[in-house]
This record gives sequence, structure tokens and C-alpha cells, in this order.
Amino acid sequence: MTITDGIAPPLAGALAAKGYDTLTPVQEAVLTPDCAGRDLLVSAQTGSGKTVAFGLAIAPELIGTGGPVVSPVPLALIVAPTRELALQVRREVEWLYAETGAQVASCVGGMDWRTERRALERGAAIVVGTPGRLRDHIERGTLDLSETRAVVLDEADEMLDLGFREDLEFILSAAPETRRTLMFSATVPKAIEELARDFQKDALRVVAQGESRQHVDIEYRAMNVAQRDKENAVLNLLRLHEAQVAIVFCKTRATVTHLLARMGNRGFPVVALSGELSQSERSHALQALRDGRARVCIATDVAARGIDLPGLELVVHFDLPTNPETLLHRSGRTGRAGAKGVSMLVVTPSDVRKAQRVLQGAQVQAEWVKPPSAEEVQAADDTRLINHDLFTDPPGEEEAPMVEAILGMHGPEGAALCLLRLWRAGRSAPEVVDEIAPPSEPAPRRERAEFGPSVWYELSVGHTGRAEARWLLPKICEAGGIARDSIGAIRVQQDRTFVQIAAPVADRFAPPGSSVDLDEGLTMARIEGEPTLERPERAPRHSDDRPRKPYKPREEGERKPYAPREDRKPYAPREDGERKPYTPREDRKPYTPREDGERKDRKPYTPREDGERKPYTPRKPSDAPQGLTRKPAGPKTTTGERKPYTPRDRDSDGEKRPYTPRKPADAPQGLTRKPYPKAAEGGDSGAPRKARWSKDGAEKRTYDNPVRTTAPKGADARPARAKPAYAKPAAPKPAPAKPNFADPSQSLRKPRTPTGGKPAPRGKPGPKRG
Repeated sequence: MTITDGIAPPLAGALAAKGYDTLTPVQEAVLTPDCAGRDLLVSAQTGSGKTVAFGLAIAPELIGTGGPVVSPVPLALIVAPTRELALQVRREVEWLYAETGAQVASCVGGMDWRTERRALERGAAIVVGTPGRLRDHIERGTLDLSETRAVVLDEADEMLDLGFREDLEFILSAAPETRRTLMFSATVPKAIEELARDFQKDALRVVAQGESRQHVDIEYRAMNVAQRDKENAVLNLLRLHEAQVAIVFCKTRATVTHLLARMGNRGFPVVALSGELSQSERSHALQALRDGRARVCIATDVAARGIDLPGLELVVHFDLPTNPETLLHRSGRTGRAGAKGVSMLVVTPSDVRKAQRVLQGAQVQAEWVKPPSAEEVQAADDTRLINHDLFTDPPGEEEAPMVEAILGMHGPEGAALCLLRLWRAGRSAPEVVDEIAPPSEPAPRRERAEFGPSVWYELSVGHTGRAEARWLLPKICEAGGIARDSIGAIRVQQDRTFVQIAAPVADRFAPPGSSVDLDEGLTMARIEGEPTLERPERAPRHSDDRPRKPYKPREEGERKPYAPREDRKPYAPREDGERKPYTPREDRKPYTPREDGERKDRKPYTPREDGERKPYTPRKPSDAPQGLTRKPAGPKTTTGERKPYTPRDRDSDGEKRPYTPRKPADAPQGLTRKPYPKAAEGGDSGAPRKARWSKDGAEKRTYDNPVRTTAPKGADARPARAKPAYAKPAAPKPAPAKPNFADPSQSLRKPRTPTGGKPAPRGKPGPKRG
């Protein structure tokens, strides 16, 4: 198919300007008449042009007959699993729809949200983004999918692996039901088929070039190395190939960081690509690979989907992929658009079985090779130097005098030696790696052939005797002197076991009608024909053995009255006779809902008019005093009557009682506390106030005079209160003994100072010793 068949003129012109002469198989498949206007589930090899394919597939919904594409809301939505793939898809769609005037906006995580919002407000006919950021814009109301006509899910299986199923369901539910839904992926697992059934209508399955067939442009190799030489083998591998661009896949971010430091110290132009980097750092790393400033990229599986790096010739699996799909997607970064590439698996002896399973699941054939040695790497460097293109170019006008000067001063040998040393100085020295023999190829699975004529024997043990085939097999071979190939099926039953023996060696055992002893309590007898194998007994579903009728669904409205079974004893029988079966009453009227506003046998509620309601007046007790409307609460008497409330500090006449303090329990005999003087009618008690004293006017208190006095302040000052007579004075503290400085032991406890035992002031020298 040419680029003008079935393609709108603006898109055909863009393809021709890009250098497209023919379309790839997947691009031709989506342009067939059967795919027009239908939902598609497309699977194709990596690097087969799926981005351009779904760009051509959604063209009828965007440009129709070829007019300009101008819309204030998105008409097409493209969802990609990673930021790098989304930005790459945006670049592809921009040049494909450049002549249509369609505006393309991207919504990916890690970018400025306000810039994306302004791009959406200006009007974007096509929006490309990642699931999380697209959902964020939809929830905030900045992305309107009410007019979306087509939704494309690129690498849908990867989005499910990354846990974006809930986001995808939210995005698809926000789009109109009349939209087209197109799913593109290199592989279509079961989860993608389930998602397609949920969100696609009458989807057409499109398979281009076989999704699981080995990529013909990729050469798969497996390198068996020791665990300690794993990093050195990768360094030698990169030095041996000297690829224009190479990518090394690791499982964790920590491994990416370690290899980045190791290769950076060896002089490799290397960059890293992992999820812990910011979006700007990841974009700069990819741009460095495209510009040639870096030649090696160490990445996690975040770079395994959809990323297209020009000149990528080598893919190294430093850590083995977890499944065949990951192997195909990693390897698909090379061998794109007809170019050749190498996919190298680094396998340690403990991972040989895992590597074989992954290769077998991916249906690819890998060649097992040895790790490059230091001699091979050095020889490859020398060969590249000898065959370098610079030797074939003639010297320029400015270079000729310098060439003559070098040859005249150092001669040809000196010039060649200088060139060789400069060449090797710019490259790291190769590493020494121990060689390990490649593992043997796994034996092909042997198909089971027919056993041929045979004779059956019965053994006297079964499951009850803990009989097992691995225990019976050597005993049978030893008893008859036969090999294991002469024994067919071994069927262990509950109490016996049946063994199939080949007819040519059956005469070595017991003839018909007799038995032979294989072990103590184990006999083997020949039977005629094939045995009747017992089916394993199932546990009873019920504890009783009563027969049960098969289940028969009743018809609608058919229900028999309950009747107790004859074999069941009735529960708590009545004394006046047996209980009758339940019979519904015939005179019961069916429930009839009342109409709106209809209410029988009840007076309707009528609100009172203003002024009809009387004010609330509390009842007055008969024994209440004048002016008291409610009887105060009080303890009830034995007769049930409540006594009137009387305050504690007043007598029966209502006068206030004087305060009399209680006698302290520890006071001497006959001592009581002086009552507080009663206040006069004018409010003044008449007693002098307690004077406020200061430290300067106070007298020192001694044990002989326990009374503390204060200096009077004013005319109304009164003396301080004396201590009670019953309080015993505390015993005086003994005066501290003066130290005897003549005693050496006491001089060590408290050193002599000129201040009488106190430490010397700062800045003055202490006494001289000696």
C-alpha cells in the first residue's frame, strides 16, 4: 500500500516529507475497510510503527475530509504509561498533524501543572498524557472530554502492570459512550482482553507480524558469568561492541546508581534513567543520548516501553527480566525500523534455569556465549584504530605542515607510537574475567509413547498401608529383575494397588492364579484383563443418611403450606392436642396505601392563632412562704412529706449563728481556737489589720524568742501572730566543727584558702604550697 491510498492528503504529505515510501504492516492493517469506525485491539512487534498507526486510525474522527482541525475541547485522547513515552508520542503526532493545524497538548507528571492548564484553555484538539495526570485534570475541571471522539491506550498491558487500572476506568468513564476505543500493545495478555471486553464495543482483533514471534532484526545472546565478574563482564562487553548507543537494564534503582558511579569512574559517557529522577533530569538524559553526548544509558524498566533512541545497537539485561513480556519489550528498544540490534542476557550460574524459562516463554532462541576477555577487547580496539576513517582522508592545508614536522622530528615509528598511546589513553583498560563453560541446552520434552502389550498385577497394599509409587517401583524391579521402562502405570487404590507390566517380561512374575511375595506383608498376584479402578469415596454432605429429594425450583406464586415431616418429633407439643398447620386468614384485608392528603379517623391538626395560647404559670405550693412560687427541694421525711429548706448557718428565727471553730485534735488540754471577731454593722470588724512587713524592718527570731515582729507601717499596724503554746520548739542544730588543718587527712577534704574556706576569687592567684 502506498502512502496515498486511504490516507487524508495532509497526513500523506507529512509522511512523504518524513521519508515514508511505504507503510508498515500494522499501519496498513488499521487502514483496511473492516477497521473503519470500529474499536480495535491491535498487537504488533516493538518498533513496527504503532504510533503512526493509531495516528492514522483516528484521522477520520479528527479531520474527516481533510479540513483544518480546530476545536476548543479535545477530540482525541492518547494515554501512555510513562512520561518519556507520552512526550515521544506527542512529538510524533505533532509532525503527523502539522499540516492540519491541530494543536497537541501533553499532560504528564513532573511538569508544570499551570502550563498544561493554559495549553488546554487555549484549545487542544489532541491531548497526550499519563493516567495519573489526566485524572488530576479531569477532577479539577481543566480537561473536558465531553466531545472526545477517539481514545487510544498505548502499551495498555504496561499500564495495568503499573497499577493504572482504576485511573483508566475513571478516564474512560469520563469520555462519551459513542467514542472509539483503540488499544495498542506488543503483547495482549488476559488482563488486556478483560479490559477490552469492559470498555470496547464489538472490538476487532488485529495481529500484525505475530506478537509472540521472535524479532528477526534482534540477535539474542546469553552470557554465562560468575557472580563476582558480573560487572566486569558488562564493562568488557560495552568496550567490545563500542555501540553508538547502548542501554543496560537493571531491576532496582540502587543498582542503577551503583553502575552509574562505576562506569563514570571508568570514563564511559553514561547517563541514568529511573523513577527517582525528576522529569527534567530524565528529559536531559534522553536528549544527551540523542545528541551523542552520552553513549550508555543505565535504566530500570521505566525505559522498557515505547522509547525510541536513534542508533541503539545493544541492549544488556544486567538483571534478568521477570517475565517473557518484559524481555520482549526491553529487547524491542533495538532493532527498530529495519535496523539490526543485539540483546545480551547476563546470566549467573544460579540463574540459568530462570533464563531458560524466560527465553522459552518468549519463544526466542538465544546463543550462549562466553564473556569477552581482556585480549579480545584489546584486539577489537586495535582493529578499530587501524580501520579508522581518519587514515583515509587526505591532509588539509593547515594539517600538512604539522604532519611534515612530526615525521621529520620523530619519524614514522614515533608518530605511530604517539597515536597508539593517545588512542588507548582515552579508554579504560579491559577487565580480567574468568571463563565459565556455557550451560548445556535443556533437553526437549519427551513425548510419551504408547506402552504396548501389557499384563496387570494386583498388590496387597493401598492408601491405608501408605503405599506410594516411588516406594513400590524399586521393589517390583528387584523382584522381577526388570528395568523401569518395563513398568507402565501404577494405580494406588484404597486397600490395593494395580501395576502394569510389559507383556515380554511378565513371565518373570507369578503365573495366573498364584502370587509372589515382594516384602513382608506385600504380595503381588496376576489378574486377567484390566482392573476396575475404584472412585475415591466422597465425604457425606450430611451427618444423617436420610434420603433427600432433588431440588426442584417452584414456579412464581406457588408455595405450599408448611407441614411437619412425619419422622420428626414436633417441638414442644401442646397439652390440648397437636398443633395445626399454618393457614392464612381469609378475612384479612390487604393493605391499601392512602392517597396523598387523606387520613382517616384522626382530627386534622390546626395551628392556634396568635394570642390563643395562655402564658405558663407555675403552681404555688400551699405551704410556701409569701412571694415563693415553688417549694425548694429538701429531704423527705419518713411520712413522705418534704421539710422546708433552712440554711445551716441560721437558727429557727432566721438570725445568723456565730462561727465557732472546731478544736484541733492535737491541741493540748483546755486550748481552743479564738473565734473570728464579728463584723460591725458598718462593715468594719474593728480589729487592726495585719501589717505587711519587710526584711529590713523585721527582727531576727531566735529559739529563746519565737515571736516574729515587724516594723509598723501606719497607725493600724498590728503585731505578728505568736506561735501556739502547744507547739514544741525544734532542737537547735549543732555548730559545725572547725577543721583541724594540722591533720593531713582533713586538709585533703577541704583545702585551705585565704577566704576562710571559700574558693578564691577568679583572677587572683591562690596560696603557694610548700
